[in-house]
Amino acid sequence: MSFLAARRRSPLALLVLIFLGLAFTGTAYAAMQANVPPGTSSEGATEEQLAEGRQLFLGNCASCHGANAEGNGSAGPSLHGVGAAAVDFQVATGRMPLPAPDVQAERNISQVKFSDEEITSLAVYIDSLAPGPDVPEAQWLDVSQGDPAAGGAVYRTNCAMCHNSSGTGGALTRGKYAPTLMGVEPQHIYEAMLTGPQSMPVFNDQNITPEEKRDVIAFLKSVEDGANDQGGHTLGSLGPAGDALFAWTIGILAFIGAAVWLGRKAA
Repeated sequence: MSFLAARRRSPLALLVLIFLGLAFTGTAYAAMQANVPPGTSSEGATEEQLAEGRQLFLGNCASCHGANAEGNGSAGPSLHGVGAAAVDFQVATGRMPLPAPDVQAERNISQVKFSDEEITSLAVYIDSLAPGPDVPEAQWLDVSQGDPAAGGAVYRTNCAMCHNSSGTGGALTRGKYAPTLMGVEPQHIYEAMLTGPQSMPVFNDQNITPEEKRDVIAFLKSVEDGANDQGGHTLGSLGPAGDALFAWTIGILAFIGAAVWLGRKAA
């Protein structure tokens, strides 16, 4: 004890305490992270996959994103750290390679340029440069295991303000828009939540857990299948905005017609 007491006023004592505090905090944070099994990533990728991915990147992406995916100013951002999930989302939905500069890259399945195997090779190559979010495993995409009611609550809290209460999309600022979520593959919905493409925020596994993401997908698929239809005309399933527009349009026309009719009767 006398040995420690003699050195507690040493200038190094504060540094030792800071180091121990940081080490404890980092260890505790790592221990509390969600234990999510990885999907597609550069870990375990073959040399052939990485070589094929590099060739695909150099031939189709490097002109905008740089030869080493470091970015090229306004032409294309750096891809370091975006992960395999972001690459799969952008390429497998036809958004990338971008045909021409535009306000927003649009989903276009008919313009998907690569096969599934080539997309995987491209994704693992980009992930090998600097790791990021992985392509999710099949267990998180099985909507039969999800809870649509719980997913609806998560969706209304985090997504409905942009994508509409019925998932049909909506307008944003400066010509951008939140796309419809109807007819979108569960994997791409999950990857969008995980990576936050374009104007969308990132919902990592601490913000929305993998189970909650699966629940959101189950909710969207239940809407897509018409499970929530209660009869009557859907008005395009645009939610309250569509109902209000219909009511105002019909109501105003009815009032104008009544005013004209009463005016003629009075004359």
